[in-house]
Amino acid sequence: MRILVSEKVAKVGLDMLREVHEVDTYSSLTHEDLVKIIPDYDALIVRGDTIVNSEVIEAGKRLKVIGRAGLEVDHIDIQAATRKGIIVLNAPQGNSTSSIEYTLGMILALSREIPQAYCSLKNGHWDRKKFIGNEIRDKVLGIIGLGRVGSGVAIRAKAFAMKVLAYDPFISEEKAAEVGVELVDFETLISRADYLTLHLPLTVDTKNLLNKEAFSRMKKGVRIINCAKGGIIDEEALLWALEQGIVAGAALDTFEKEPLNVSNPLLRMNNVICTPRLASRSIEAENEVAIGVAKGVIAALAAEPVATSLNIPPVSKDVMSTIRPFLNLVEKMGVLAVNITEGRIKHVEVRYNGEISSVDTKMLTLAAIKGILNPILQEAVNYVNAPEVAKSRGIIVNEVKNKEAKNFVDLITVAVKTDKSEHRVAGTLFGKTEGRIVEIDNYRVDIDPCGWLLLIPHEDSPGMVGKVGTILGDNNININSMQVAQTLDVGTNIMIVGIQQEIGQGVLNQLKKLEGIQSVKKINFA
Repeated sequence: MRILVSEKVAKVGLDMLREVHEVDTYSSLTHEDLVKIIPDYDALIVRGDTIVNSEVIEAGKRLKVIGRAGLEVDHIDIQAATRKGIIVLNAPQGNSTSSIEYTLGMILALSREIPQAYCSLKNGHWDRKKFIGNEIRDKVLGIIGLGRVGSGVAIRAKAFAMKVLAYDPFISEEKAAEVGVELVDFETLISRADYLTLHLPLTVDTKNLLNKEAFSRMKKGVRIINCAKGGIIDEEALLWALEQGIVAGAALDTFEKEPLNVSNPLLRMNNVICTPRLASRSIEAENEVAIGVAKGVIAALAAEPVATSLNIPPVSKDVMSTIRPFLNLVEKMGVLAVNITEGRIKHVEVRYNGEISSVDTKMLTLAAIKGILNPILQEAVNYVNAPEVAKSRGIIVNEVKNKEAKNFVDLITVAVKTDKSEHRVAGTLFGKTEGRIVEIDNYRVDIDPCGWLLLIPHEDSPGMVGKVGTILGDNNININSMQVAQTLDVGTNIMIVGIQQEIGQGVLNQLKKLEGIQSVKKINFA
């Protein structure tokens, strides 16, 4: 078979591929050239610069697998690939050590002003007083996100005699104890940390997590490190905090807009270190991701199980024909369930009622776990690694089946229990393929799980729907759907509003300030 490698991949991986397949390599390809030549290939391997959209996928008539030599797959249309039966895989673990070590390097460079001292010396200055720096021993390191990289940073920081605190609402205290760190809430973390490092994905909830309000509550002299994802830090707010002396320094390897413009004011700050997305790049990491993607592509082309598959692993045709219409629905139910749940997830139960209970539903349960964990974790969760990721977080998962089903031929319910609450989301098919969410907790709803959704609990009083609609209309937000369901609390309803596009924090704040509005949750089903 023929494999196209559209970007530079380490030789060790290419050699593995060439032992069994024909391989053509390019240092770079224009989008037009890729679309033109992809019909001749059975597999495509990319890094982070090749856009693999639906046009490429449709043109890939022979395409069976798309491999990402690395972790992030935002530039690959996984849904389009899945519809075409193309496996999408990545190499998620190859650069973890590189990112962990780079983060520690940034902490040390920031503490001792190593880049600034080097530049000063190159400019002819021998200034030993200006760059005295600070020790990190006995300093408090606050880690936001205790996944693979965050945990690795914690372990290594303890070797430097740092005191490590972590905030991660989706990991159990038992798992944090295994790493040897103390779990605290967000407010405690930012108020106590001398150093604050980010290791979480960019999501609706984490965008601008470190904003002006958060910086104003931090310990004066805190140092910020971000080697995770741009957009988690509000860069304007960071500049303000640096100018106010709240933040003593920052080390940034990722930015809201990349490549970083040379006119960006962060580059003019003497106490800010900026690097061009180097955390995951090392010789060892390049080799590891090349080997990882090569193994995955070879397995996929041989129709063998792929441990790093990001969409659908091989299943029998009979089972797939039955569960296929439910897969997307159940995953979106998981997304909704985690967005309405607060606290650390302890237990997930997926209940199958009706005819669906008579088939192998393991894939559907994995879809639910994938939907629950992907919005909250930095590492990608797929159908293969979902059980291990849930286990590593101390989450118990089980299935319950019953052939009886009230009101519907088939009903699937995803129940998420945390240390604070429990919530349920149920869904079914209308017809043969139209997935709908029909229950949230005990309330009957009718939700098409696509696009953006607002959940707005509010007092049961006249004019609430109109007030919400007016604010959305004034901000040019189109409403696709709106429904109101009564909650258990007497005098309280929940408004469910489908909108065409994302709304910014300003609009959310306007809605939250309305009299009678209890909260506003924004959910992305895309």
